[in-house]
Amino acid sequence: MTPPAFDLALAPSPCYVIDLDRLRANAELFARVRRDSGAKVLLALKGFAAFSTFDVLRPHLDGTCASGPYEARLGAERFGGEVHVYSPAFTEASLRASLAHATSISFNSPAQHERFRTLLDAERPELPRGLRVNPEASAAPDAKYDPCGPCSRLGTRAADLGGAELGAISGLSLHALCEAEAADLERVLESFAARFGPLLADVEWVNFGGGHMATRPGYDIGLLCRLVSEFKVAHGVEVFLEPGEAVAYDAGHLVATVIDVVPGDPPAAVLDASAAAHAPDVIEFPYQPEVIGASRDPGSMAHAYALGGPSCLAGDVFGNYGFAAPLKAGDRVAFGDMAHYSMVKNNTFNGIPLPPIALWSAEGGLRVVREFGYADFEGRLS
Repeated sequence: MTPPAFDLALAPSPCYVIDLDRLRANAELFARVRRDSGAKVLLALKGFAAFSTFDVLRPHLDGTCASGPYEARLGAERFGGEVHVYSPAFTEASLRASLAHATSISFNSPAQHERFRTLLDAERPELPRGLRVNPEASAAPDAKYDPCGPCSRLGTRAADLGGAELGAISGLSLHALCEAEAADLERVLESFAARFGPLLADVEWVNFGGGHMATRPGYDIGLLCRLVSEFKVAHGVEVFLEPGEAVAYDAGHLVATVIDVVPGDPPAAVLDASAAAHAPDVIEFPYQPEVIGASRDPGSMAHAYALGGPSCLAGDVFGNYGFAAPLKAGDRVAFGDMAHYSMVKNNTFNGIPLPPIALWSAEGGLRVVREFGYADFEGRLS
């Protein structure tokens, strides 16, 4: 992970600090993918939706993709460009609200499309319609992140299309990757073409979904561009990519402060930041984030600590780490790669306040752009 370029003491604690320079570099890489492959690239708001950064991203991307009406509205009002909306299942209310902002709508099954076909024909007949399909090949680090696993509810298998009427469908969507390499996409596309090849002659676009970790060191950008460009030529279709995590990869830190050190084996350093509330993927995924200047191998350095949050949840723990020097109350720590799947997932469990959001750049320094208080906690309850 990239060490923070700002002085930790300048940030409130706890605080999300988004590195605009790093975010811009990620966006510029996807601009290169657009140029070299001919793909259109959409920001997946489910992974990163910090709209105060959209001025940095907007020149390099084509728009956003949303999973429902709130994200669709945010994308339309704050980002602009194309707004592609997909949901595993629309209600009439959620579909109507999404249609107010969508430039494309994708359904999870032919049955969902048929249910709302009359509504679409009457209110947005010109709107491109897509169908999400299940290529039955995927790459995911854990079964719960595998969209093509057994009993998946995400997308329709080729065998289940039957005699479905697809005449109004102008595009196909697949999302089978999570933190994946370009070689994984190549394998998925082979399975997709084998199962859905006959449909490609009748559609205008194919969405390859997200999970392309193109901004991670070592990723084969050339292969990604070749796969996209060759697919476009072979099938005469537009291709979309929907990166979320990759856009914000290594572009943010969660700054925290040690509140107390509780003796133990190893000792527990209690922070003012919570894994459960402020970085839920640490618990849900699960994974252990990097701490700048520390080691995730606690035995590799002189002093080992379990870093945990201030909630009453026993499992509110980031992990065990090794430090070169002892920790004490008042010390600052910074967790790396905390821009994605943090602010979009955080919560006020246990009444723990939400961290402020700050932006940093070499040109503009560090500035807090959003603060939260009691009203944000109370406003979620009744």
